Amino acid sequence: MRGRGVKTKQALNPYLPSWEYIPDGEPHVFENRVYVYGSHDRFNAPIFCVNDYVCWSAPVDDLSDWRYEGVIYRKNQDPKNKLGLRLLFAPDVCRGVDGRYYLYYAFDFMGIMGVAVCDTPAGKYQFLGHVHYPNGTVWGRRKGDQFPFDPGVLADDNGRIWLYSGFYTPTPAFVTGFKKLRNDGGTVVELERDMLTIKGEPQVIFPKEGPGSFSNHEFFEASSIRKDGDKYIFVYSSRHNHELCYAVSGRPDGGFTFGGTLVSQGDLFLDGNEDERKGLNYLGNTHGGLLNIGEDWYIFYHRQTNRHSYSRQACAEKLVRSPDGSFRQAEVTSCGLNGGPLRGIGRYPAYIACNLWSRDGVGRYDCPSPRRAFAAHPYFTQTGKDREGNGDQYIANMRDGAVAGFKYFDIRGVKAVSVELSGTAEGEFLLSDTPGFQTISARIPLKLIDGWAEFRAGCALDNGARTLYFKFCGVGSVDFHSFLLEEEKHEGKSIQ
Repeated sequence: MRGRGVKTKQALNPYLPSWEYIPDGEPHVFENRVYVYGSHDRFNAPIFCVNDYVCWSAPVDDLSDWRYEGVIYRKNQDPKNKLGLRLLFAPDVCRGVDGRYYLYYAFDFMGIMGVAVCDTPAGKYQFLGHVHYPNGTVWGRRKGDQFPFDPGVLADDNGRIWLYSGFYTPTPAFVTGFKKLRNDGGTVVELERDMLTIKGEPQVIFPKEGPGSFSNHEFFEASSIRKDGDKYIFVYSSRHNHELCYAVSGRPDGGFTFGGTLVSQGDLFLDGNEDERKGLNYLGNTHGGLLNIGEDWYIFYHRQTNRHSYSRQACAEKLVRSPDGSFRQAEVTSCGLNGGPLRGIGRYPAYIACNLWSRDGVGRYDCPSPRRAFAAHPYFTQTGKDREGNGDQYIANMRDGAVAGFKYFDIRGVKAVSVELSGTAEGEFLLSDTPGFQTISARIPLKLIDGWAEFRAGCALDNGARTLYFKFCGVGSVDFHSFLLEEEKHEGKSIQ
């Protein structure tokens, strides 16, 4: 039973293998492939971005077929980090006017921005230099500089290079090693064609507060930029942290107007819900960018796992675009890049749940001592150590009233459902296609004594695109590994 295969020629969310932790994902199309560049968390690490940069790619016509490209840049390649003690935070990549690929990065809260270069999108990048002023002073080392953080880079079709940056929270001097850096919001600089030298002066174009800020969606971090025709689309994380928003302008260096929310980890701001306690998943920071393939647009973002913010996973959702060019907020789903609902038959891993909450709702993982605060809450985690390809990711610690939701499945004639569980518990799993469990499609009795088993029951789900909500009712704690949708009911209560 354990480790049994799950059919994967569909695009699931998270879209990379369950053992991979790539937050801050920036998707770009180069040579008919989508390349995702992001930070690289380590499973169960005590801090963000412990691992070196890796890259994943997929053909533009099959976003279920992701290929590991390997390590593309190591933190100790930068001469200012020879010991590898500083951490590589969110990067971005562009293709320069010379046809080479330029990787922009910032070391944690060090307050400088580095650049590496490569002849291919996912080859071995080599250190090029640090972003600096014409006199050679490194950006971030001049008194009064805006704090360099979270680069977003655009090589415009007119040959001009634009670099975006910014962070909301003032960073102590003992962290940066340099005093009196400013944190006024989102910044843009133009670069010379050497991809390193600042042309003119940095400008704050997304103030974090006051005149010009976006009320209730003020800039926090996560700068990302795309060009669509004659419009520039800027994506960023707001002060709420759990959402990615966008703004649009006819020029790259200002004049942006707020567009709206693209995605929220907990589906906040959808249907007018702004109460974080009623979010549909646990909250923390998120970061990502837009992907455009033909007429289709996607937003890439990340989710939290393991009851903290240091093991984050890459997710994506398809966007609906209105005739006026605006985007509607995407709903978080289990089928983000699939092009439609998942097949309503077969076995699926529980870790693709897009909704997860406890009897007492959800909360923010960026609070002090999150593991203690969420000791009674369900969460995503895995067996094994970091990057063990055979590790089993699952939902742990489902207690009475905990719910895991999956969107969407094309249900056609499902007659039975099974759940694969471990732990010590007694009670039942309920299945419904409504979050309030107004209707019950299946009741699955269970009894576990420090064991692992599969439990099955008959199921009555209407055909069509359906959400599946599983709720544990009972005593003890259950780990939820997978579920199986079947066309016919099989005899027997469980397989052990």
